[in-house]
Amino acid sequence: MPATFVVQYSYVSDILDRRQPYRAEHLGRITAAASDGRVLLSGALADPVDGAVLVFRADGRAQVEEWVRADPYHVAGLITDFTVREITLVVPTA
Repeated sequence: MPATFVVQYSYVSDILDRRQPYRAEHLGRITAAASDGRVLLSGALADPVDGAVLVFRADGRAQVEEWVRADPYHVAGLITDFTVREITLVVPTA
């Protein structure tokens, strides 16, 4: 049974200057994962833009970690760290 996971990215300090070559592919992967129900929400943290948060539905943490490691931002070294934590949803109910 799928579980829900919160992913938090930490970005390099100059992410806004360096992301452009990878941004379309990065956003395309997120959009595709949202279309098939794996990503429930996603967005960059603001003021400062130093990370992002994504919420996933997946069969396990390893599946989410594999997806994150293939993110073009991660491959390009723009993500300095990430965490994956399972969350028990209260609102909305799972």
